[in-house]
Amino acid sequence: MRKVAWTLLVGGLVGISMTLTAQQAGPDLILINGKIITVDGVFSIAQAVAIRGDRIVAVGTNQEVTRLAGPNTQRVDLRGKSMVPGFIDNHAHFQEEGAYWTLELRFDGVDTRKRALELIAAKAKATPNGGWVYNLGGWSPDQFSDDKREFTREELDKVAPNNPVFLQFTRSAQYLNSKAIEKLGLDKMTDPWIERDASGRPTGITRVEGRGRLFNAAGFLKTENGGKVDLPMDVIVASQKAMLKDLNAAGLTASGGQCLWEDLYRQFQREGTASMRFFCFRTVAAGGRGAGVLEQQIAQVASLRYHTGDEWLDYSNYGERFPGGGGGDVVAPGPEPIASQEAWDTWGRFALAAAKAGVPAQLHTVTEKAIDAQLDQLEKISKQVDLRPLRWAFMHMEGVTPPQIERMKKLNMFIALNPRPIVSGGLLHRIQGDKGYAMPPMREIQDSGILWGLGTDAFEVNQFRPFQALYFAVTGKMVGGTVVNTHTVSREAALIAHTRSNAYLFFRENDLGSIQPGRFADLVVTDKDYLTVPADQIKDIKSVMTIVGGKVVFDAAKESSPSTR
Repeated sequence: MRKVAWTLLVGGLVGISMTLTAQQAGPDLILINGKIITVDGVFSIAQAVAIRGDRIVAVGTNQEVTRLAGPNTQRVDLRGKSMVPGFIDNHAHFQEEGAYWTLELRFDGVDTRKRALELIAAKAKATPNGGWVYNLGGWSPDQFSDDKREFTREELDKVAPNNPVFLQFTRSAQYLNSKAIEKLGLDKMTDPWIERDASGRPTGITRVEGRGRLFNAAGFLKTENGGKVDLPMDVIVASQKAMLKDLNAAGLTASGGQCLWEDLYRQFQREGTASMRFFCFRTVAAGGRGAGVLEQQIAQVASLRYHTGDEWLDYSNYGERFPGGGGGDVVAPGPEPIASQEAWDTWGRFALAAAKAGVPAQLHTVTEKAIDAQLDQLEKISKQVDLRPLRWAFMHMEGVTPPQIERMKKLNMFIALNPRPIVSGGLLHRIQGDKGYAMPPMREIQDSGILWGLGTDAFEVNQFRPFQALYFAVTGKMVGGTVVNTHTVSREAALIAHTRSNAYLFFRENDLGSIQPGRFADLVVTDKDYLTVPADQIKDIKSVMTIVGGKVVFDAAKESSPSTR
């Protein structure tokens, strides 16, 4: 008891000392006259925030915070605008996509076909010498409120007559114009995934089975899926910086995922231009195939180290798959492929080694059958190793069921949702029927009490904008306004999922995810109040100021050029 009392006393003195220091030296920045949606443990609302260095030193009323200001303190009057914590995406492929951000055409947030065609025409005009106009996913024709038909070669020819066009509707189709058909030699191919009209002429619509072959033949990007792209370094640097600007403008301040360009992002950090935090995967080497490979991979597990980085870039989870196992996808046509018990036992052997080594993990898990198989293995492992402190998470999770949620809860697991129905809800319903209205079952997840977070898995399978994800969670509507999910959650629950809960997933709950003294000053000032704006307008909320580590990284009032997205 004496030790506890002494700890509480010391903690109290530290808090007093921080306050006194702030009063003596004064914070660097105070923001007053706002609606500060703190997302703290009781979801309190404040008026003002004080920042010193890269952290928050005070949150409270205007009077309390203004009293701390010194002669050199910068003051920002929020004029009644709302503030939320910086958004954390629990899983995305930002560094991968960032290498060609300025080159690719994107349809993030585009809700009409008319606008999409305008963007294709503009990109073609800006791409000289008949270069490729391409898109690698993160959208679907179902998101267009005015016309949901698939693109045809004639339609694309009208807006881009001089450039080959390659548009990828993720996990379903590619759309090509005549120039692309000619360059790829589609007329001479006989593959069943090429759609043809009554005369045998390619329509420009090709199914997903041909994606890899067409992508490789086009050659506009030399990269394997998930690998580093082969482009001039000056193009990569410019693209990464343009992407960071757009992510900050969307209110994103941190993300989990693969860190392909760690050296470049460390360079940004040294230059003082870093504007987003990354919590990266660290895995064993792939190892190839054949006898002894699994043993080699298991032997590597004990050497994996996590949480050895800093506040800008850290290795926080193993991801995205353990060796072995298998499973399908909820948006893939036909019966789900079933992995053998031997494959799942291989997965379990590796998972046991990871658990014994104390490795945190975030695992690709989509369908009900795959979730069941993994939980069967983890429940066996939990009899040997306590999984609860490891904060293991399953990601994606459209197919999770309420009984599975309860099984996960007993293991203290985390559900990292990356709901692709935000853009592919129409496709999901064509495959799954009315079952799709509960994919994922967000309300049941929330009501269970399990910890869960929101992310996107952008860019191939989703858009990246956090307010679009919140709109989906609250209204059940995909881009374009069609209701595709009826198991929605409250605004408060959705906001917690995209901020504070994701901080917990990365073991950063004392640094990020809420607006509290001692946390990093990662903040987003918005043009509309998220808590009171009509639900259908949540997707339209914009950041007017984004702050990361106490530094303004986006200020709409000072932008001389519009966002590239």
